[in-house]
Amino acid sequence: MHVIGTVGLPGSGKGEAATVAREHGIPVVTMGDVVRQETADRGLDPTKDHGKVAQALRDENGPTAIAERSLPMIEDRLEDHDTVLVDGIRSDTEVDIFEERFGEAFTLVSIEAPFEVRAERIDARGRDASEDDGGEGLAARDERERGFGMDDAMDRADVVVENTDSLEAFHERIEAIIREGGAATDGDDGEPESEPEPTPDSVSNTDP
Repeated sequence: MHVIGTVGLPGSGKGEAATVAREHGIPVVTMGDVVRQETADRGLDPTKDHGKVAQALRDENGPTAIAERSLPMIEDRLEDHDTVLVDGIRSDTEVDIFEERFGEAFTLVSIEAPFEVRAERIDARGRDASEDDGGEGLAARDERERGFGMDDAMDRADVVVENTDSLEAFHERIEAIIREGGAATDGDDGEPESEPEPTPDSVSNTDP
């Protein structure tokens, strides 16, 4: 059994990592989908009100509400698969939930990229409403997610992926993590291998 959790700010590449997992036959539990479904159930617009509902769920049911709703989905998929990827952890308290349930079988991966790169990716995918259309700007989204405790969650990562290189290089890195777990980024001496230098023609990735 292996549960891989991803954490990262909007546009960092979490959704692309989930795509790689699915391509390798690994089921993905997306915590954002829990929020999107709740948003729709409340008669609100998921493209505009996702953040408000995420905060409301935590206010109403505690900071681990979304993680706890995800656990039965993860365990259901583990009945038929050896590995499950959990997309979109947002706080250290959520990390606690997964570590308590899955122990050493849980690997936390922090996917990171600079603000400007993430902003370009979000604009390119065109999925979320813009600020002009009543949506939430990236700076505000970052502030909200950091308010959940995302920085603390990222600090606890077992593996850090700097997603500033090509899309192909990012896919290869995620494939290695899926295949070998946290050891995929360790050298023979147990120290993390250095990241490849970004190329001038880096390809932008996408993320929910």
